[in-house]
Amino acid sequence: MDVFEKPKILLEQYATSAHIASHMLYTAQSQFNDIEGKSIADLGSGCGILSLGAKMLGAEYVVGFEIDSDAVNIQYRNCTDIELFVEIVQCDILQYLPGKFEKCFDTVIMNPPFGTKKNAGIDMKFLEVAMRLSSNAVYSLHKSSTRDYVLSKAAQLGAEGRVIAELRYDLPKAYKFHKKASVDIQVDFIRFELKR
Repeated sequence: MDVFEKPKILLEQYATSAHIASHMLYTAQSQFNDIEGKSIADLGSGCGILSLGAKMLGAEYVVGFEIDSDAVNIQYRNCTDIELFVEIVQCDILQYLPGKFEKCFDTVIMNPPFGTKKNAGIDMKFLEVAMRLSSNAVYSLHKSSTRDYVLSKAAQLGAEGRVIAELRYDLPKAYKFHKKASVDIQVDFIRFELKR
């Protein structure tokens, strides 16, 4: 699948690798039955790897929400290339989604921006929106160094967070300021179960 041609640093655009995406989705389905036959929202869907992967695993309905028009175009191209279609809504989820689609999705999947480039706290804002949209569970990636904070924030929001896996997220050199060809970031794959 195509990935970002000119990633935007302010949006913290890094493509989710096929390896990580497949493990996230396979785990969500095989261990928790949270994909097949379910309605899925993908927040910050980027090039669509999580959205399309969920559809491949039999999700009934998938909507990718993405702010960047270039990413939306890449996601549409990926849908066309593999002849698998998901809905794509171009919007700023922090502005557009609060108050809309609340509890309309069974499962929310996302690889949110971590809040490292002038976006401090954006990962928690994504998590808040995700928990409003889901009636069941949210799957997300977060820097391992923020684990205690993320889990306590989830509890405040009415969800029980559980670290499913500790991952090494390989970030390839994508921006001019990157000095190494790639760097591994310690990341937690977390399932947030919403309290009913």
